[in-house]
Amino acid sequence: MSERRFTFNDVATLYGEIRPTYPDEVFDDIIAAAELAADGRILEIGCGTGQATLGFAARGLAVVALDPGAELIRLARDNLAGFPAVRFVETTFEGWDAGPARFTLVVAAQSLHWVQPEIRLAKAADVLAPEGFLAVFANVPMPIPSPLGKNIAEIYARYAPSLSGPSAEAWYLPDGPFAAELYRSERFEQPWQRRYAWSRTHSAKSYTDLLRTLSGHRLLAPEQLETLLGAIADAIDAHGGQFELQYETHLYMARRVGG
Repeated sequence: MSERRFTFNDVATLYGEIRPTYPDEVFDDIIAAAELAADGRILEIGCGTGQATLGFAARGLAVVALDPGAELIRLARDNLAGFPAVRFVETTFEGWDAGPARFTLVVAAQSLHWVQPEIRLAKAADVLAPEGFLAVFANVPMPIPSPLGKNIAEIYARYAPSLSGPSAEAWYLPDGPFAAELYRSERFEQPWQRRYAWSRTHSAKSYTDLLRTLSGHRLLAPEQLETLLGAIADAIDAHGGQFELQYETHLYMARRVGG
């Protein structure tokens, strides 16, 4: 599954344009909880085109941001050209050599599920300074209410049954796999979790553009993908041409064990 992360590089421009950012409160709460001073150092795992990176850079913080996608990194550098304290490295977290560097905060926005399970929490702890924090957050789309939601579910069942069911982002819900993994970890103290509710209005085009950037959809055969997205666009148009997609951003923070 971890290799699916490389599919985003093929749609890097669309990814940067259509993927939602994160509520400002997320960044303020992370910085406050980690007691991050101006000289604090942040490592970001899987920066994409820099949506979350900007949230920290705009608050005057230094970031080393990793991503394996060459085009994603290129766009991220362009997007944050005005922030010299941000450094981008084209690499996976698994393949990155931290050397002696240690960080005040390690962050992963919508990305930690792509890192190999046996590495993600262990290596995050290894590169943290004593008393350092891990912050993991993600936008989780909520089910679309019926009748539109029911129609879209029927479309998936017909044209792409492998994509039916909960979204991949449900991994970050409080009852999902990540929370359980973090609570079990011996490398971090007892974590805390916070939820932020918000919404975004989508047209048929903006929603299908968003779907084009999702890894599961990227793996469909081109003809199958276009048939699926065409049917979803028709359903949205038949229900007024737009709808409000509810989101929950879930944030988890935990302090590294030991000094």
